[in-house]
Amino acid sequence: MRRIPKVILLIEPSRAYGRGLLRGIVKYSRLHGPWIFYRKPPYYRKPGEWVKALSHWKRLDADGIIMVEQENPEEIISTDLPIIASPYIEERIPGVPNIVGDTARMGKMAAEHLLERGFRHFAYCGFEDMFGARSRGEYFHKSVAEAGFKTYFYKQPKPRARRSWENEQVLMADWLKSLPKPVGLMACTDDRSQDVVEACKLAGLHVPEQVAIIGVDNDELVCELSNPPLSSIALNAERAGYDAAELLDKLMQGKKITNQTITVQPTHIVTRQSTDILAVDDIEVAEALRFIRRHAKEPIQVINVADSVALSRRALQQRFRRILNRTVFDEIRHARMEQAARMLAETNLSVSQIAQDLGYSGVEKMSRSFRREVGMSPLAYRKRYGIK
Repeated sequence: MRRIPKVILLIEPSRAYGRGLLRGIVKYSRLHGPWIFYRKPPYYRKPGEWVKALSHWKRLDADGIIMVEQENPEEIISTDLPIIASPYIEERIPGVPNIVGDTARMGKMAAEHLLERGFRHFAYCGFEDMFGARSRGEYFHKSVAEAGFKTYFYKQPKPRARRSWENEQVLMADWLKSLPKPVGLMACTDDRSQDVVEACKLAGLHVPEQVAIIGVDNDELVCELSNPPLSSIALNAERAGYDAAELLDKLMQGKKITNQTITVQPTHIVTRQSTDILAVDDIEVAEALRFIRRHAKEPIQVINVADSVALSRRALQQRFRRILNRTVFDEIRHARMEQAARMLAETNLSVSQIAQDLGYSGVEKMSRSFRREVGMSPLAYRKRYGIK
């Protein structure tokens, strides 16, 4: 009779990322377990109690650990148990397999989201002493620079004593007031987006009219509790949790592992009020963009868009090329493929069902458009970014 593995989970469940990892781990356990789980003590316990709990878990003869970066990771790694770690402050936690985010894709997605809305001024707000936040900002800056624009970075106060939110909010508000407007801003997380919203209120700036904000994690509670609600990049943390559990299972069985990196993939952007604006001065072009987004699930044509703003097809095409450097058809295809990508990542609908829902005459036609827009087939996209 197989011994039931005992797994320690040092993962904080109060945020979407941790909850996503836990859902994936539980899903793997249900399919391939069962496992017995020991969780990190809740927030209301004394700060040092998790160290005591770890000693207790040793006595329980635990088999493995999955953790999001802790204050003293060496204390945990010294247990000699198989460990999967998710770092944030550091690039990697040495000596163990790591769960890492695809920060290049996160930064690129945020930049493209803001560029598509017509922004020409860009800013980034993160945490300079955290690798994950710095990396997201660097790739955001790279994508913005490739489009020919500059990124303004928020600089945290150097003395840590001045980093209380009471002090930092004033500094952030002054920085926001100094930026050229309107500005599209990426924050490293949804919580940091919330900080920016509050600093905008102190500075008397309007979101999204003057400062449009997009964060990362798509933590629905954080995003929806904000005023205005926050746009965010959704991450497939559940898939990463499943893959981490699968890798840990192999390690606990003594199997040799070659690939020791699990990547958390960003899947799509959930647009809420904080970026629901078009920084385009041309009224007809702005309205045409709104029409395309409202009808992205329908098989609309260029002539439908032109009719919606009472312009000739030729006139609208010329304005799109001059202002946005792309065609009306390019915009229609992009909006429809965004819808397809979201459905591939979030649902279990077949590709043919998605094609039918989007009004395509056949799956082949949608697949060709998807490959042209995204660079891979719908099935390859689902395999990489979809739910497990």
